[in-house]
Amino acid sequence: MAGDITTIARPYAEASFAAAKASNQLDAWTDALGLLAAVAGNPEMADQIGNPKVPRERVRDIILEIAGDAIPEQARNLVKLLTENDRLVVLPEVSRLFEVLMTEQRGIRQVRIRSAFDVDEAQQQMLAGVLKARLGADVELTVETDPTLIGGIEIRADDLVIDGSVRGRL
Repeated sequence: MAGDITTIARPYAEASFAAAKASNQLDAWTDALGLLAAVAGNPEMADQIGNPKVPRERVRDIILEIAGDAIPEQARNLVKLLTENDRLVVLPEVSRLFEVLMTEQRGIRQVRIRSAFDVDEAQQQMLAGVLKARLGADVELTVETDPTLIGGIEIRADDLVIDGSVRGRL
């Protein structure tokens, strides 16, 4: 299901990013989408978004009212478009993907490292240096410990996957 939401949200995030970049409002859009994602992701609001008995327009109006004047007009139009297409549920994912595009714009790659054991600071610095050279960009590491890997590490950077785990080799 998460892949489906990402697939649906990606075109909205890319169009929003292009509009924000063209209008030189990247920071305003980042803040606006963060606020909209928080509102739409609230459990009570999420229930209303998913409730077929509540008119979509009413949910849209509530979201825009809560957000107030804190969002640019084009972001308001995004909420209206998502409402028309019955896609308000993807608003948090649009915000997340927008953040990914912002990070890429800055020349930074998000890298997720899963390790069977704790990775100390020195090892993280070494991995960051190697990955920076391999990817040709600064990297932001997210490190998590996952004992189900049995041993080794798994590295993910966008579509690149390096599986050096014991579980991956079995």
